[in-house]
Amino acid sequence: MYSNEKKINKLFFYWLAISLLLVFLIIIIGGLTRLTNSGLSITEWELFKGILPPLTQNSWNEYFDLYKEIPQYKLLNFDMSLEEFKIIFYWEYIHRIFARALGLFFLIFLIYFHFSKKIKKTYLFTCYFIFTLIVLQGFIGWYMVQSGLVNDITVSHFRLSFHLSTAIVIISIIFWLLRNIISNNDKKFFKLSSNNFIFQMLLLIIFLQIILGAFVSGLDAGQIYQTWPQMGNSFIPDDIILDNLKSTLDFNSHSLVQFYHRILAYVIILYVLCLTIYIYKKKITYLYVPLNILILFLSFQVILGIFTLISGLNIYLASMHQIISVLLVLSALNLYYLRTK
Repeated sequence: MYSNEKKINKLFFYWLAISLLLVFLIIIIGGLTRLTNSGLSITEWELFKGILPPLTQNSWNEYFDLYKEIPQYKLLNFDMSLEEFKIIFYWEYIHRIFARALGLFFLIFLIYFHFSKKIKKTYLFTCYFIFTLIVLQGFIGWYMVQSGLVNDITVSHFRLSFHLSTAIVIISIIFWLLRNIISNNDKKFFKLSSNNFIFQMLLLIIFLQIILGAFVSGLDAGQIYQTWPQMGNSFIPDDIILDNLKSTLDFNSHSLVQFYHRILAYVIILYVLCLTIYIYKKKITYLYVPLNILILFLSFQVILGIFTLISGLNIYLASMHQIISVLLVLSALNLYYLRTK
């Protein structure tokens, strides 16, 4: 009996670890789908219909004809051939198939663990919440796509950030649950204390930076100023006028969004520097290794951000920039997890 329970607990851990990996892969594929401007290639939700890609010439023509009706084709890709359309179609198709596979994979095992009655209730309740977010993410994805089918040649950067933020929340919850399983604990993320606050603040500003990064991506704001450390000929670009509260919150401004993204990067660097001084001054030795991992990913992220910009938004560098942002979140989560009681 005990041996069987141990096997189920081990299976539970592996299931969550694979789920985390799948979410990570979906974020990578989703980023590449955005970078290749492929997200609007499938203009219908196709919750059940689009499991298989087009298998006949007529099917390809039908999908292509639907794409021809949206502004992105009419204003941007009016000279696109069917073969070129197939490339962007497959990026979006793979993204959707991966999402479906994750949802199905998570649901099947969740049902099994529910009826096994061998898993801690607190762990299972967290898994129910994760599955709810996975389902919600499907609706958010379609809500995002809809914004680019009528008046715009791309999706709303606000909806894009909502879609990415939800994915980050999902992978973060899975990671936190895995850490609890490894340590056989039940640490609460939102436990407020003076010791936790500075680590929670780090996670908050990194999360805000990811939202701003999604704004930059959604607006193609990286195409405006591709110089560093200055934006054009000055630190603050000439086309930004911050004369009232409304102008400071204009997140439709390409220049302002890129400027905020840069400024918050400097804030994060300064914050991590202060956090490092605090940890070493207090001699919190068990945080040295996770802190160094965080600093390593932050260093990579800063370097990739600069080179992505000055390279003219090289797609490989841009993709790596997004990948490292997820690893940065997880390393900050790990640091906070080890600190919290």
